Amino acid sequence: QVQLVESGGGLVQAGDSLTLSCAASGRHFGRQVLGWFRQAPGKEREFVAGISWREHAFYADSAEGRFIISRDNVKNTVYLQMDSLKPEDAAVYFCAAGWTSLGRMSADYDYWGQGTQVSVSS
Repeated sequence: QVQLVESGGGLVQAGDSLTLSCAASGRHFGRQVLGWFRQAPGKEREFVAGISWREHAFYADSAEGRFIISRDNVKNTVYLQMDSLKPEDAAVYFCAAGWTSLGRMSADYDYWGQGTQVSVSS
């Protein structure tokens, strides 16, 4: 069983940066694919970024060039550094863990955190 707890959300202004963290418990963390998703009000949950256990990162087009995902397998933590934030980035951000290589769909992930709110003012 894997438990995921996100932190680091908050209210920022457009153009600011924010780093989200997700602490995980579970014996298989180092071998799992980790992902960040987000869900804005009235919209479906969407993929933001993922990272393989070999630390290969992959991104949604909306995140490419502005967000960086990383992982620390000693601390069992995955991070999402978000730069140049835009109002359209506002959402609840979820971290997830799974086994599907390069997974970009919610169904590719087995474990989910409760989410952390990111708000961006214009």
